[in-house]
Amino acid sequence: MEKKIFTRGWCSPERYVQGPGEFDNLKFYTDKFGKRIVAFIDEFLYEEFSERLRLIYANSDCKLRAVAFCSEVTRDLINKHCNELCEWNSDLVIGIGGGKTIDVAKAVGTKLNLPFLVVPTIAATDAPTSSLSVIYREDGSHEGEFFYDHSPSVLIVDSKIIASAPVRFLVSGMGDALATLIEAESTAQSDTPNLVYHRNGGTRQTLAGKAIARECYESLMKYGVLAKIACENHVVTDALENIIETNILLSGLGFENNATSGAHSVNDGLTVVENSEKTMHGEKVAFGCIVQLIAQCTEKTRLNQVLDFCMSVGLPVCLEDLYVSNTDENIRKIAEASMHSNWSNMPFPVNEESVFAAVKTADAYGRSFRAVWKKEGGVNEI
Repeated sequence: MEKKIFTRGWCSPERYVQGPGEFDNLKFYTDKFGKRIVAFIDEFLYEEFSERLRLIYANSDCKLRAVAFCSEVTRDLINKHCNELCEWNSDLVIGIGGGKTIDVAKAVGTKLNLPFLVVPTIAATDAPTSSLSVIYREDGSHEGEFFYDHSPSVLIVDSKIIASAPVRFLVSGMGDALATLIEAESTAQSDTPNLVYHRNGGTRQTLAGKAIARECYESLMKYGVLAKIACENHVVTDALENIIETNILLSGLGFENNATSGAHSVNDGLTVVENSEKTMHGEKVAFGCIVQLIAQCTEKTRLNQVLDFCMSVGLPVCLEDLYVSNTDENIRKIAEASMHSNWSNMPFPVNEESVFAAVKTADAYGRSFRAVWKKEGGVNEI
């Protein structure tokens, strides 16, 4: 008989700060951890941010080692970086960039038993807050996760940097955040353990975790469109600040303290089909939300609200939007691969056939909704 978990649990970064220009205060946040700093920087940002780091620490006794990162987060790559850095006697690790750069910094920091600080330069996923790294194979397909017993020591978000990034990153982050409540509701019904001390079996959801998931969804509906407009114009507004917090903090706390289910399983399934590399994680998850809502027979008003939101901010609503051909062969591949993820966290039985049916139905419904939405200039009924 499966053991019932009664203990509630919560995890989060030790500190979270967000505001325009906050990157320039980095030394204030690193000083408490030591003087020898390893910084993993997204290769596309390396020239700019390695120079900014040099200026920040120029008149101090800190030793800085900057590492350019542009690859998949694989087991071999993590071990390679650990072997290169283990004799440098680092005091802390910083990850500066997107989700994969941050994930490799978390993995290296944990393996070397060092505190890690996270500085996201985009708001494309909820990876910055979490105590896990997503692991991929060399071909880009999803392999699994590394789970850790501690979260980032400090999460520093410079909203001016986020606003300067291409708007697609922000929109992708909204797609990832969209799943937070949808999946939290399903895992609450199934009483699925969350990701707190996941290696020991996890814990039950807290009231705080559930409340954050609800606020995450409500914030998207209220501020998503206005935040997108601000980011398109590279300005920081309250709406953009709210969505940055939603994408990074609320979504991150929400998924880790409530667990994931169908939407992220569809994302994992999509990584095995042709052209998956053309779309971002949150874009795949957004379509996964539609699939999950179809699979659980969600009432039409809620389903259409999600589709209307996706259309309003520019998230995918069908396979064509993901550059994936909607052949039975592709849908079968997606369904089969997704079964190795978290469909088991749903409150009802799920198998490959039911996922195949849900993906096919979601694709057809999404295409119909898109056609009417465009024709009518933004409506939420078909």
